[in-house]
Amino acid sequence: MSPRVFLTRRIPAPGLDILHAAGLEVEIGQDDPERGLDRAALLRGVARADVLLSLLTERIDGAVLDAGARLRGIANMAVGYDNIDVAAASARGLPVSNTPGVLTDTTADLTWALLLAVARRVPESERYLRAGHYRVWGPELFLGADVSPGGSGVPKTLGIIGFGRIGRAVARRAHGFDMRVLAHSPERAEIEALPDVTYAELDTLLRESDFVTLHAPGTPATRHLLGGRELGLMKPTAFLVNVARGDLVDEAALVRALHEGAIAGAALDVYEREPELAAGLANCENAVLVPHIGSASRDTRALMASMAARNAVAHARGERAPNVVNPAIYEAAAYAAHAQSRS
Repeated sequence: MSPRVFLTRRIPAPGLDILHAAGLEVEIGQDDPERGLDRAALLRGVARADVLLSLLTERIDGAVLDAGARLRGIANMAVGYDNIDVAAASARGLPVSNTPGVLTDTTADLTWALLLAVARRVPESERYLRAGHYRVWGPELFLGADVSPGGSGVPKTLGIIGFGRIGRAVARRAHGFDMRVLAHSPERAEIEALPDVTYAELDTLLRESDFVTLHAPGTPATRHLLGGRELGLMKPTAFLVNVARGDLVDEAALVRALHEGAIAGAALDVYEREPELAAGLANCENAVLVPHIGSASRDTRALMASMAARNAVAHARGERAPNVVNPAIYEAAAYAAHAQSRS
């Protein structure tokens, strides 16, 4: 019998094509793109699976792993894998894979789309026009903020928090707007080696930046990296853009800052308790809110699905996955013991 891959939710066709071409049996837990997979269905599906192909929307913890006694590996269709308890998977002899390096430019592009949209009040203007309120052009209609030197001729400062692949791609785009770029990240030496980016401590970056973009990973150490104190350091004319992880920002504190005018605006692709929004956030006219579409281009999502599928095929065949995040597992006693238990 062919190995069975349990997909928690449907993925783009190129990934499905790879799974079918490899001769794997494919089961999809949730075929409705508007709905997630409930916990009971996840546990039932993983119990029948040799490989689990998951999305960020599912929490893969010890209980799920225990239900998947037949599992040979977990393929996450995402760059991040904080939805998976990797330590628990390793303890059970299971390799975990992700899809790194595929969404850098796509997410950097969305960062700039959000930054420009909130600075120039594009969504507000569109709502105004669609509602039939536009009667005559006026010199004070929807005044926004320049991103380039603009009318003042003064270059703006972009502060980038998290300077991995996406943060670097955002910085490259900033130079087209003649911006001064500050960056804060653990990779201080790498930043200081760059001629066109300046390392800054977090408080300094927040005080000096006209725009702040977030690209740090979601970890216990970065949870609420920006809270009420940090938002209070920002200029009242500054804007915050978060395309990383929702819990980097204390969302309740952000709502207060937006309502009180402590900052000029925010643009968010991710949320602290996604898909829920903090109370009052949806009513903030100075917030641009989109539903986690950072990697949502056709080409990028197709590539992510293909990478996840290739990882899943490798798991199913007992081969080293191309993008394993816990590579030491292949030499671990737990991996050998788990493989022996399945034979």
